[in-house]
Amino acid sequence: MKKFIICALCALCGFTTANAQKFGHVNTQEIMQAMPEFAKARTDIEALTKQYEADLKSMQDELQKKAEAFEKEESTLPENIKTRRQQELQDMYQKIQQSYQDNQQALAKEQQDRLQAISTKILEAIKQVGTAGNYVYIMDVTSGIPYISTTLSTDVTAEVKKKLGL
Repeated sequence: MKKFIICALCALCGFTTANAQKFGHVNTQEIMQAMPEFAKARTDIEALTKQYEADLKSMQDELQKKAEAFEKEESTLPENIKTRRQQELQDMYQKIQQSYQDNQQALAKEQQDRLQAISTKILEAIKQVGTAGNYVYIMDVTSGIPYISTTLSTDVTAEVKKKLGL
């Protein structure tokens, strides 16, 4: 009987502890899209993309003009000049290809750097909300977790937005 009472007390303590645990969920995409830093980053990336596209278009136009000029006078050029101009056109084409690849890498890095800074800021706000609210877990509903009970956990998205001043 004594063991039964001890087990019952332990079970009761376990249930009360389980009920005292708080779980939360947050929508980081919603928070990120509400941040002015995100809008500025997106605008800056779009501007950079347009600049890179304009530069490439200019290089392609120059290549096109030189190729057309070469085609017009190709039949009258000596073989050594013809070979040199063909090599110049090939070099220009390779430069365009390299510039395109460099631009893509630069854009990806810039985007990653900007989003990393924003994500870090959001994560810090989530940690502060979690600490202040004594949450055991705060899960991101946009992270691809198969199921998060929104009735058994608290939505802390508004609190995180408030912490970020949104």
